Amino acid sequence: METLVEKQTKWGIDPTHSEVQFKVKHLVISTVTGAFKSFSGSVESETEDFDGAKVTFSAETASIDTNVADRDAHLKSPEFFDSEKYPHLTFEGNLKKNGLEGYKLSGEMTIKGVTKSIELDAELGGVMVDGYGQTKAGFEIIGKINRKEFGLNWSMVTEAGGVVVSDEVKLLLNIQVVKQ
Repeated sequence: METLVEKQTKWGIDPTHSEVQFKVKHLVISTVTGAFKSFSGSVESETEDFDGAKVTFSAETASIDTNVADRDAHLKSPEFFDSEKYPHLTFEGNLKKNGLEGYKLSGEMTIKGVTKSIELDAELGGVMVDGYGQTKAGFEIIGKINRKEFGLNWSMVTEAGGVVVSDEVKLLLNIQVVKQ
């Protein structure tokens, strides 16, 4: 029986079939969704089920998109990502099996020059050969980070004492990788 993954198989992110989104509370009453439109990454695996796979990821901070041009400009400014000085956010880590289809994605995330250990939940959607003969795998990755731990400190308090932007940021990634 042929396996889909041989020793040290490298997979690259298929950006046309992937999404990198985040959600953050605004005024603690509603949620704003944003995305990074330009990103890349890879998965290197020695096993058919991706257990122990090495994962690398990079997103261009200037590609942030929340559907509001003024807010996007603010997020690119030194008060948030400082995209001119820090053009990328990066992640390097490993996938570890956690249940039948579940994984923990643990590693080092660097935003705005600050590196912290994070752990996200990942689910393998499956491995499939597409209509063009390319072997692809899909992952859904979710988790939370505290933006202030990465130097994204801008804050404002309303007249009533409410917080404008939550410190907690939810990450939602749907990533499809293609076997190289």
